[in-house]
Amino acid sequence: MADSSFDIVSKVERQEVDNALNQAAKEISQRYDFKGVGASIAWSGDRIELRANAEERVQAALDIFQSKLVKRGISLKALDAGEPQSSGKEYKIFASLKEGIAQDDAKKVAKIIRDEGPKGVKAQVQGDELRVTSKSRDSLQEIITLLKGKDLDFPLQFINYR
Repeated sequence: MADSSFDIVSKVERQEVDNALNQAAKEISQRYDFKGVGASIAWSGDRIELRANAEERVQAALDIFQSKLVKRGISLKALDAGEPQSSGKEYKIFASLKEGIAQDDAKKVAKIIRDEGPKGVKAQVQGDELRVTSKSRDSLQEIITLLKGKDLDFPLQFINYR
C-alpha cells in the first residue's frame, strides 16, 4: 500500500485580504469617530498602508482591519503590522502579509513532528512548504491535531491530503 501524505503550507488568499481591506475602508469612511481625521486604508504596492492624523486613530483603523480579516478566516499571524510612524501631520502604519514557511520555521515544525509525533512519520522540507508522509492515515491525523495545538508564530494550512 502506498504512503499517505499531506502538505503543510502558510498561504494567504489575496482576494479575501482585498475584501477585508475594502470592508475596513468602507467602515472607516462611514463611522462617526473617523470623520475629519483623514483616516484611510489602501494597498501601497505589496503592503497595506493605514493613515490618520492621530496615532490613536491609525491604531483604531488597524483594529478595524484586523477584525475584518478574522471575520474572513485569515489568521492575524499572517499580518505583520509595523509601529505607527509620524510623517508630517499624519501617522502611518505599514502592514505586510507573511506567506510561505521560512526555512528555520520549517525545520522547527519538522522537529516537532519527529520528537512528539507518532513513529513512522516523515517530514520533508520542500521550498516554502513541508510534505508529511506516513503509512498510516491515523498518524497523519495525529500530526495535524498536534500542530494545531502548538502556538506557532505563523499560520499553517494542511492541503493535498492523500
